[in-house]
Amino acid sequence: MLSFKQKLENYALLAVKIGVNIQPGQTLVVNADITSAELVRLVVRNAYEAGAQLVKVNYSDEVVTRTRYDLAPSESFLLPPKWQADELEDLAKNGAAFLNIVSVDPDLLAGVDSERIANNQRTSGQAMAAYREMLMNNFASWSIVAFPSPSWAAKVFPEAPADQQVDLLWEAFFKAVRADQENPVEAWTLHLDGLKERCTFLNDRKFHKLHYTSPGTDLTIELPEGHIWCQAGAVNGRGVPFLANIPTEEVFTAPSKNGVNGTVSSTKPLSYGGNIIDNFTLTLENGKVTDFTAEKGQETLAALLAMDEGASYLGEVALVPFHSPISESGILYYTTLYDENASCHLALGAAYAFTLQDGIKMTKEDLAAKGMNQSLTHVDFMMGSPEMNIDGITDDGKAEPIFRNGNWA
Repeated sequence: MLSFKQKLENYALLAVKIGVNIQPGQTLVVNADITSAELVRLVVRNAYEAGAQLVKVNYSDEVVTRTRYDLAPSESFLLPPKWQADELEDLAKNGAAFLNIVSVDPDLLAGVDSERIANNQRTSGQAMAAYREMLMNNFASWSIVAFPSPSWAAKVFPEAPADQQVDLLWEAFFKAVRADQENPVEAWTLHLDGLKERCTFLNDRKFHKLHYTSPGTDLTIELPEGHIWCQAGAVNGRGVPFLANIPTEEVFTAPSKNGVNGTVSSTKPLSYGGNIIDNFTLTLENGKVTDFTAEKGQETLAALLAMDEGASYLGEVALVPFHSPISESGILYYTTLYDENASCHLALGAAYAFTLQDGIKMTKEDLAAKGMNQSLTHVDFMMGSPEMNIDGITDDGKAEPIFRNGNWA
């Protein structure tokens, strides 16, 4: 049985070796909340031991963030962070890797004027567009891991004694990311091999459409010609493998922008912009969301869909079986990083260019012509359930079961 210290060491090792996969002479940029300093220090040490030339740490503070939303003048949220975008672009062009350590309070911005949140996300998205495009095209290595904050742990384990909540969330994390195993790097290698097999199966089938049915969902998704099923393990522009998020249980591809029709209902809350959107339903016609309802977070959902033209279209379709470790834990994490790996999900917004054959070599105009959605945003929402059935439909109209009762058929 590993001690907490050993598990935390394993976690930092995974972030550096499996996540961003730092190479000798490379720069690592770490973005993290100040609460995660303990993990950041271990990541920095592991990165230098792996040969990093420089590790640059950018700390944020949720209290400072909330104070700004409460007290800053409205025009503050219309100022694009160009200085930050320029630095990140320059670092990416010069071969840096990027590690985000998220430590979220799902209710951080509850009660804040939705217009302030939407304006900040829009201006930030516009400024960061070139940098985000480099990451979405796998030009640079990037990865996301999590660190439990007290407010997050209290949201996930509200019935537990306050002094046990963070420990419970840590144990859930360690199990989900395999940091509780003696050789976590080997465990991840085996796991990713299994996901690659799923991708091979789907890529060999070359389905034209997917048809989803479950309570509250009847949705048909056309897939673009030349689509590629991928998993989170990727290769950057210099030929170095990396893992975009830890944990991961999904295989995914891009839908055809104008080829989505029907209704889809969420099955887990979505934490977006410091607010919760829950029990929502989207109706799509020719790819676009034409109607929506939400029991909670209606204004937040409306702001998301109005981010830009592409925000009301889909950019990702991902398959995750109900019988997967995070799903079977029964824990609702209130963050996409974990909850998307417990459920089939879709994403509103931009499609990943690498999910199309030769997509990373194409211009934006070429990608659009192939049916790949473009947007400043990319937001995953969960819609899988134990009742989910998915059929793959071939060019000649034949249907083949892919999922039955929430699991691979």
